[in-house]
Amino acid sequence: MGFYYFDYTYFLFMVPAIIVTLAAQIYVKSAFSRYSRVRTRRGVTGAQAADAVARFGGAEVMIRPVAGSLTDNFDPRNHVISLSQDVYGSSSVAAVGVAAHEAGHSVQDAVGYAPNKVRSALVPVTNIGSRLSVPLILIGLFLPVQYDFVVYAGIALYGLVVLFELATLPVEINASRRAVKALDETGILAPDELAGAKRVLTAAAMTYLAASFAAILTLLRFLVIAGGRRDRD
Repeated sequence: MGFYYFDYTYFLFMVPAIIVTLAAQIYVKSAFSRYSRVRTRRGVTGAQAADAVARFGGAEVMIRPVAGSLTDNFDPRNHVISLSQDVYGSSSVAAVGVAAHEAGHSVQDAVGYAPNKVRSALVPVTNIGSRLSVPLILIGLFLPVQYDFVVYAGIALYGLVVLFELATLPVEINASRRAVKALDETGILAPDELAGAKRVLTAAAMTYLAASFAAILTLLRFLVIAGGRRDRD
């Protein structure tokens, strides 16, 4: 009776997902805040670090500032690294680490890193899945049980979202590894500074793990709701 009365699936699946997601967000903000107060000895800014890491890996990119906090990203369509206000002009260990990570993505694109290609190929179908999955599931739940195929079609589409989240993990981890290697071999960061950058990047990786965890639990919730509905028929 979970869907029509007390939705126990929300507490079973979504509450843990929310807790893990919030914990990951707090962790990354705490790590970034801590190492934002630690300036690099060489005074290299985030923009300079991104440029150096990209060049080290053989990528040619344009680097620009973008509004917001932790809104940093790499756009493979135009080979642009966008760095947030807290990163672009800052010479902190945190800023250099985040900027280097985005440059790591540009290197992946330049060398044709296979998992990155898989992730990029999933983007169009994932966009469809993220837009249509939940509406289809909700519509199907209000239809007679013989129309369960609508619910399962929505669940299948949401499965694409889960697949994308899982495909994102190796891409993000690899970008951080490339960043750390470049920062070390170019001498941009001293060993103790590099340790701080690693902590920031590890914290950032936790947010992707949390996103995958939440997506998996959401998918399981949908399956349990769908199965329970058929059992009640």
